[in-house]
Amino acid sequence: MTNELSANQELYFMSLAYEEAKKAKKIGEVPIGAVVVYQNQVIGQGHNLREKDQDATAHAELIAIKAACHTLNSWRLWDCQLFVTIEPCMMCSGAIINSQLPEVYFGARDPKAGMVQSLYQLLNDQRLNHQVQVHEGLFQKEASRIMQTFFREIRLHRKNIKKSKQISRNFE
Repeated sequence: MTNELSANQELYFMSLAYEEAKKAKKIGEVPIGAVVVYQNQVIGQGHNLREKDQDATAHAELIAIKAACHTLNSWRLWDCQLFVTIEPCMMCSGAIINSQLPEVYFGARDPKAGMVQSLYQLLNDQRLNHQVQVHEGLFQKEASRIMQTFFREIRLHRKNIKKSKQISRNFE
């Protein structure tokens, strides 16, 4: 059975996940952050590192889950909570189910890849051997804003590169 967290504790742990997301953004990664909590202590944390590591599996949730498993010396994350800024994708939802995490908190939905509420409700699929209690909305505005800002900056950067290439072609 999981430890009951107070509203202040939930906000605190989600704020730590949000700090991880800011670390990802700072290094040019998609700004998603995650922390795993056991007995009110962070035992795993991570942010996206796909570009840095050139690893398709280097998602914030997987990094945090791996660290938590290492800390507990167990692949079963019973009595733990995962806090993540953006709704988990299919791969991360699979890891949540396989690690038997009983509880997940996420900030904002991901309408293009979210598998917890948006596209599917994978964590609550009764056909699976494990279901997860889901809480959404903590830091929703902040998580949405950092993602929108990140992708707006990427699009602007690409537009500027394209424009500079056109200008240099005009001078050839």
